[in-house]
Amino acid sequence: MRAIISVSDKTGVTDFARGLAAIGFELFSTGGTKKSLAEAGVPIHGVSDITGFPEILDGRVKTLHPMIHGGLLARRDLKSHMDELAKNKITPIDLVAVNLYPFVQTVSKGGVALQEALENIDIGGPTMIRASAKNFPSVIIVVDPADYEMVLSKLKSGGLDMDERKRLAQKAFQHVAIYDTAISQYLRQDMPGFPEEMTIALKKRYDLRYGENPHQKGAFYSEQNVVKQDTGVTWAKQLGGKELSFNNILDAEAAWWAASDFPDPTVAIVKHTNTCGLASHPDLDEAYRRAFSGDPVSAYGGIVACNRTINLKMAMEMKPTFYEIAIARGFDDDALEELKKKKNMRIMLVEKDPALKTRDYTDFRRVRGGMLVQDSDTISDDSLKLSVVTKRPPTQEEMEDLKFAWRAVKHIKSNAIVMTKDKTLLGMGAGQPNRVTSVFLAKSKAGENAYGSVMASDAMFPFSDSVEQAAEAGVTAIIQPGGSIRDEDSIKAADEHGIAMVFTGIRHFLH
Repeated sequence: MRAIISVSDKTGVTDFARGLAAIGFELFSTGGTKKSLAEAGVPIHGVSDITGFPEILDGRVKTLHPMIHGGLLARRDLKSHMDELAKNKITPIDLVAVNLYPFVQTVSKGGVALQEALENIDIGGPTMIRASAKNFPSVIIVVDPADYEMVLSKLKSGGLDMDERKRLAQKAFQHVAIYDTAISQYLRQDMPGFPEEMTIALKKRYDLRYGENPHQKGAFYSEQNVVKQDTGVTWAKQLGGKELSFNNILDAEAAWWAASDFPDPTVAIVKHTNTCGLASHPDLDEAYRRAFSGDPVSAYGGIVACNRTINLKMAMEMKPTFYEIAIARGFDDDALEELKKKKNMRIMLVEKDPALKTRDYTDFRRVRGGMLVQDSDTISDDSLKLSVVTKRPPTQEEMEDLKFAWRAVKHIKSNAIVMTKDKTLLGMGAGQPNRVTSVFLAKSKAGENAYGSVMASDAMFPFSDSVEQAAEAGVTAIIQPGGSIRDEDSIKAADEHGIAMVFTGIRHFLH
């Protein structure tokens, strides 16, 4: 029996090779793997002993040879194939353990020259993997060190059955697909628009108890991407509490990006992916109190996110209310100790590279049989061109609150309306079939606090009725995209009530 072992990730490979040698495998390898195994005292040959040809082109060509691929691809159940092997003096290869050059790790470091990236594209490895996986009834292919122990155990007890071989082959093809996707991503980085063909590489982080509902199975995957991005919820560390559920992750994502979208210290409280509490303030305990005051009823069982390190004062303010998750950039030791007393609350830490700026990303939305793809809704303050369209311009204080409201409305489902004051969300309407109902809901939630507030709408007003409702509530300034054929009606209504109105020229639909 023959095996080829050529791995970039050498985790566990020495013990695996020793185990194979002990049960009668003749081992062959290349370059660094051969050197590593030889130094560990494992009996090992070079692949050139099979090919009769030296490694050439700085190692670019080592295993691309009929003596290798004939031994991998020959069907053992076809006499004609076996006769050809004998005629050409080719010995079958029964097992291949390969994982690939660290392309993603190399290019994601940043500042990597194109030539270095190209040298980290593995050719011989994927070719051996594909050949072995194509012929899995005859060849065992192992790409994951986590499978070494299982493979050795099965070989010692009689061999792998067809289902086990098939599972390893499937894993091998997926391994190569993810690798090729990363290379494509790297080469596509500076190309505008969307490509005609696209693959998305995902790696399972963990299984979930169930999906949105108990009768649905669920799992959580991370996107494998060569572009280094903010970690967000995907790579957050859980510091305490129960395991995360499908809905927990969705809500935590919404809460985290709502809070982290603001430059000032900010606390967001989210329920069912909608922001029901939001406030910015230099003192986090005050920011939390203001956010909580926006909707104390909905806050129960929600998610709290903070774009700074949660301190003890804020933790103590949170104490009386049940939350599913607290997620933040950090936790002071005494705050963490206090929060851990809430046994059922998940505590999540989002670590950020200080040198890393938030990047645009590609947003994917699933539909049955297809995928919608778009750029992320990320627009900097510098690129936002505000236009005052009413007789009265906003005061400086109103303008600051209008900018806050415009960021806030972006994180609420359309048709979205928010009322804010002193950088605090007072009331919101979300997900309604018409905007007037959203205004009514925001006004009802804000109550008397709506007087003197500002209002933001994620999209244009088709009629002046939303402005009339805002005036009834005591709103003094409005920010909205504009662009309706009836804009003049809304502007006229605002002027009649002394409301300042600002157009953004862009909208923030969130479906």
